[in-house]
Amino acid sequence: MDLRLTGARAVVTGASRGIGLAAVRALLAEGATVVGVARTTTDETRELEAGPGFRFVSADLSDPASAAGLRDAVGGVVDVLVNNVGSAPPRPGGFASITDDDWLRTYELNALAAVRVTRSLLGAMRDGGAIVNVVSENAILADPLVMDYSAAKAAALSFTKSLSKELGPRGIRVNSISPGPVATALWLGTGGVAETVSAAGGGTPEEVRHGAEQAMVTGRFTTPEEVGALVAMLASPVLGNLTGSDVVIDGGMRPTM
Repeated sequence: MDLRLTGARAVVTGASRGIGLAAVRALLAEGATVVGVARTTTDETRELEAGPGFRFVSADLSDPASAAGLRDAVGGVVDVLVNNVGSAPPRPGGFASITDDDWLRTYELNALAAVRVTRSLLGAMRDGGAIVNVVSENAILADPLVMDYSAAKAAALSFTKSLSKELGPRGIRVNSISPGPVATALWLGTGGVAETVSAAGGGTPEEVRHGAEQAMVTGRFTTPEEVGALVAMLASPVLGNLTGSDVVIDGGMRPTM
């Protein structure tokens, strides 16, 4: 299927690894040009910059000034905005261990970054464009292990729905994706969920991973490439009347309809 993204100009935040990097690659494969935004470049983004269609912009989107200045850094019009940047710090010490600073940092990156980036780039977006917010299954399946993250992603989910209603008359579609556990460094890398839970007495990292896999009827983590493909689909004008929706990709983990 032709997703009709050839020549579209996309901006992807959190683009240096994981879901963001997969989204960049999926959009490039569909013929879009992409500006990838992240704090630091990686071997993967440098490799992409050596080819056509990709440019990297360094920005710390937990900083309001960096988010506000993104329009100048990106330059030109925007057809697709993918708000992906985020972090899910595990809290094995429970609610009492989460400080005010922890709450604020989590909200800055997982909710306010999307708000600020959207505000910064909205004036550059063409009518008929698309905004895709990468939220989380934890927006609905709130988890005490990531309590502040769950709350921040619930805010991002509500923001998505409200914004879709405001921008609908311009033909700008606003949708979100709620992944369950994804095979990225956030879950499986050094300092990720599996390692942190293991260190707090939850078994080995492999046992933590296996426990998560058992919660999914498919018995496996979602891949970043699967989420990236979904980003491209939601960015596509082929789905021109889909807006205000949250698409769940969690291997059947959510027990409700």
